[in-house]
Amino acid sequence: MAASETRFVAYLRVSTDKQGRSGLGLEAQRAAVAAHVEGARGRIVAEHVEVESGRRKDRPQLALALEAARALRGTLVIAKLDRLARNVAFVSNLMESGVEFVAADLPTVNRLTVHILAAVAEEEARMISARTKAALAAAKARGVVLGNPGLLARDPVLAARANAVQVVNARRRADAVQPYLDAARRAGATTLAEMAEALMARGVPAPRGGRRWSPAQVRRIAMRERPG
Repeated sequence: MAASETRFVAYLRVSTDKQGRSGLGLEAQRAAVAAHVEGARGRIVAEHVEVESGRRKDRPQLALALEAARALRGTLVIAKLDRLARNVAFVSNLMESGVEFVAADLPTVNRLTVHILAAVAEEEARMISARTKAALAAAKARGVVLGNPGLLARDPVLAARANAVQVVNARRRADAVQPYLDAARRAGATTLAEMAEALMARGVPAPRGGRRWSPAQVRRIAMRERPG
């Protein structure tokens, strides 16, 4: 191995035993990691595969991957940032390990910025949940019939109230997404497509649910952020 060649320790994760046995999701992660390592002119010296729930913090294969990276003076490489950056305590453990790491889908993020993003993600997840419950409760208190579009269509007053709730929720959603867009811009994202990729990398829910953001959705959110 050349003196300047970077050693990488790959960490792949799937969330169910079935996925682990079938390889579903692993090959895509492995391909993304391999492409990044090749572009960095490095070499994968070890690979660890975790079959775990994303909510658990005790990940033995990650511990082994960190130990290997320390011993080999290598860099931990993952396919997607949201595989790691969903929990502040978990990211703190990663930072305390002293191991450098990189995410193939967002290589500009470093150990400091991922901690900030994780803190924002955890707090926003809590706030979004609380806001959604509060908005639904307020709509119900005002007489909005939830889950029955037919009744709303026949009652213009209730329909107007429901639309008002949707406008408020859209504004709150834009406010919640704002920190992620700011972080993406600071990380170098300049186009709507790049910002969409950054939102997906962080696991930010799209406006209509799911995880897929389009440039047009980012544009609409960005326009809502503008004053006036």
